[in-house]
Amino acid sequence: MSEVEKIERQVAELSSGDLEAFRRWFVEFDASAWDRQFEADVRGGRLGVLAAEAMKDHAAGQSTEL
Repeated sequence: MSEVEKIERQVAELSSGDLEAFRRWFVEFDASAWDRQFEADVRGGRLGVLAAEAMKDHAAGQSTEL
């Protein structure tokens, strides 16, 4: 049995209160992990190509004001 399968079983057995607490924790954990990855991508220059493409599209009138 994989670690993920073990965790799935454990989550399935949580009480409703513990499940709610786990959901809140996981949302924070996941958002923090995403933020760290995004910041690493920015520092690593991996978003430069996307930004340049977006600016080119905007200059060509292919964008809409929000």
